[in-house]
Amino acid sequence: MGSETILWALRFISGKYQGGEFPLRPHREIIIGRSSELDMVLVEDMVSRKHAKITTDDKVVTIQDLGSTNGTFVNGEKVRKVELKDGDRILIGTSIIKLVFVDGELTNHMTETEARSKLATTGNKRPPPKSMSGSIEEIPLPDLLQLLSTSKKSGVIVIRGDAGVGKVYLRKGQIYFASIDDSFKMGPKKAMIRMLGWTAGFFELEPPDERAVLEELQDSTEGLLMEGMRQLDEYGVISEKLPPMSAGIAIPRPLEPKLRDLSAEELDVFQAALTAGTLRALFDECPLTDLTVAEKVKSLLDKGFLTAAG
Repeated sequence: MGSETILWALRFISGKYQGGEFPLRPHREIIIGRSSELDMVLVEDMVSRKHAKITTDDKVVTIQDLGSTNGTFVNGEKVRKVELKDGDRILIGTSIIKLVFVDGELTNHMTETEARSKLATTGNKRPPPKSMSGSIEEIPLPDLLQLLSTSKKSGVIVIRGDAGVGKVYLRKGQIYFASIDDSFKMGPKKAMIRMLGWTAGFFELEPPDERAVLEELQDSTEGLLMEGMRQLDEYGVISEKLPPMSAGIAIPRPLEPKLRDLSAEELDVFQAALTAGTLRALFDECPLTDLTVAEKVKSLLDKGFLTAAG
């Protein structure tokens, strides 16, 4: 067995066994569960004794749920049996496991026994998982939210990165509030969509926070994600035509164009620019979506209502 070329491996990117890796040998079935006699043992309350089976046949990898209590999820969808592809993310308990194509690299010299032992060691080094955690480079926030929504998780996802500290509040998989740096200047939908564009940072799923919030989101999680990704795509195009976020924003003196020529949304952005000082502050303080602010800033700059420096 040790000389067989390994094409695939399971890499743990979140949960108690984060950092662990398990080789998938050709023509082999791997049973995953809590029971100690199985091929891959995950000691977690949310994992059933026999939870799922992974089959490797030639170049095809398949996962099958074995009637588990809490289900098996692939890329945010609850599955019974499905063929996996490179990069797919599997959620079992609090573990997010990524299928990676290794083509004999690294894991080729690791036996299943060694992999089991390393997983057990990794799990034993950590206290019992109170939460799910990981890196949004490994699992982008839209994918993570899809997983948590489908598996009906409750709690607060806290994302820490250079862009700030974001929080997404979930109730049985439904996003009902979001904030950045605990600021109430920015509405929850705007904060939620901005966070979807973050590409670096670390997340942790903390216990539910039952305190009342000022404004609950009514959109479905799926609807929020679809709308958010659409806005981010359009924002990416227009943001390239704007000055850097650190640029100063000012009103020309004297102001030659007439304010009566502005639309209501342009007027909102213009008014926010009176006190913002920088483009970044303008985006933070204006209640409109980042996409709308970007569109209106571009328009106001073109028409001579605003100037940018730096």
